[in-house]
Amino acid sequence: QVQLVESGGGLVQAGDSLRLSCAASGRTFSSYTTGWFRQAPGKEREFVAAITWSGGSTYYADSVKGRFTISRHNAKNTVYLQMNSLKPEDTAVYYCAARLGTIRIETSSDYDYWGQGTQVTVSS
Repeated sequence: QVQLVESGGGLVQAGDSLRLSCAASGRTFSSYTTGWFRQAPGKEREFVAAITWSGGSTYYADSVKGRFTISRHNAKNTVYLQMNSLKPEDTAVYYCAARLGTIRIETSSDYDYWGQGTQVTVSS
């Protein structure tokens, strides 16, 4: 069993940066692929980024590539999402999720554990 808690969201201006954190409980967290998803009002949940258990491979949605960086610190059971050059269209609730394996890594339904989400609002 893995429990996930996100933090670090907030209200920022366009061009600013934020770092989201996903703290996990469960001693096997280091075995899990971890992803970030987001959901804006009236829209479906969408993939943002993911990182394999070792941190050796990372994956990004085209919309955030070059602006967002995902990383993990397994000793701290924490995954981070550094978000730079934020845009108003990045406004959403951001969720952390965990799963085993990497097949269909962008598919939210393949993730087994989810956090409660953290709000990110970017004003223009």
